[in-house]
Amino acid sequence: MISYELSTPEQRHERYRSIWISDVHLGTPGCKADYLVDFLKFNESDTLYLVGDIIDGWQLKRGWYWRQSHNDVVQKILRKSRKGTKVIYIAGNHDEALRSFTGMTFGEIEIVNEATHVLMDGRKIWITHGDLFDGIIKHAKWLAYLGDSLYTFILKLNNTFNHLRHKFGMSYWSLSQYLKHRVKNAVSFITEFETVLTDEAKRRGFDGVLCGHIHKAEIREINGILYCNDGDWVESLSAIVETNSGELKIVHWPYRSKVDKKQEQEEEEGLAI
Repeated sequence: MISYELSTPEQRHERYRSIWISDVHLGTPGCKADYLVDFLKFNESDTLYLVGDIIDGWQLKRGWYWRQSHNDVVQKILRKSRKGTKVIYIAGNHDEALRSFTGMTFGEIEIVNEATHVLMDGRKIWITHGDLFDGIIKHAKWLAYLGDSLYTFILKLNNTFNHLRHKFGMSYWSLSQYLKHRVKNAVSFITEFETVLTDEAKRRGFDGVLCGHIHKAEIREINGILYCNDGDWVESLSAIVETNSGELKIVHWPYRSKVDKKQEQEEEEGLAI
């Protein structure tokens, strides 16, 4: 069973068969680590898939940015693995250095290039970050770096916007995602990306594909193949979950962990970087 609607559940403890998250981008000012800490606190699963770009090596090479909330995300994931959650880390383009460690296990977390997941109804899902099927990443990486710099600037504007919303007691809303999805070329790129991934999944004999990379949460069928994207934790604050009854759905998590005054001050300093 598949839910095509974006779900915003109550902030209460839930347990799922599987959870997929990607594009956290720890190490960047745009990372909404405190929201993810809150999500990981309230949501458990038998298997947790980290579908790439969890740590942003590109940004960390340019300059060090790391908050306590980023440590908290890492510690939460490690704690889950120690307590019995099977954690599988699929490397992405921003954490591509991990591809040198494919097949190895760190802190009970398995590092892989891609994975296969079997849903309760027997369908086989191919899990990949998706960057290897992005023409810009594959053939013009310099352009990807340039785009990443511009994207970082937009996310800083997004941070300032949502910082003000939070001050007024308002929930998170992604200005950057709104702007991106209004750009015709971006929409065209996303459509092409989805088609390429589903075509490849079909060629490989899978019933569907689950990826990240383009920061757009989605569950839908394309030419008879299930396409799933778990979104990100810099804009959409979303994950895909498989319930214990076999239902797939997107979960949007706009709940922010309570932060102390010191962390608020650190965030304000980070906005000025």
